[in-house]
Amino acid sequence: MRIELLQVAYEDKTILNNLIQLYRYDSSEFDGHVLNNHGLYLYKYFDHQWTDEYRRPLMVKADGEIAGFALISLDVPKEYMKWSTAEKTNVISEFFIMRKYRRKGLGRHVACLLFEQFTGIWEVRQTANNQPAYTFWKQIISKYTNNDYLETILQNEKWNGPVFVFESNADLS
Repeated sequence: MRIELLQVAYEDKTILNNLIQLYRYDSSEFDGHVLNNHGLYLYKYFDHQWTDEYRRPLMVKADGEIAGFALISLDVPKEYMKWSTAEKTNVISEFFIMRKYRRKGLGRHVACLLFEQFTGIWEVRQTANNQPAYTFWKQIISKYTNNDYLETILQNEKWNGPVFVFESNADLS
């Protein structure tokens, strides 16, 4: 399977919005997202993907077909990070693989591509109730780092759930 990770151009923001609808629907059982009066899930930081210089909206393609997306933030200053002590941290804000591609290694491959392409300190969070996401990220990060990561639980007004912090290095994968 040929896997591509492509930055979503502003002109293609409708594609990303459509994918976010699927993602929010999938995750609503864990995080309680609800439809608005127009039958859509809102994403507060959607337009910020193209206006904040540190954000990167990325589309995942498998053999040329849209297979998911990742919304990441790069080099976020430490004053915005709770657990990382690094000067700058990379963050996976959202990560979604279409159901037809799950359990085939695509998500693992995409995660490792992200870690290799954007080396440095990473922070990956999951909502407390999303056990499948927790299991996925724990397996990926454990293997990728050879168990060299910090795991903690963050509970405050902005977040409730596990957080993994680790350093990516292309030589680890």
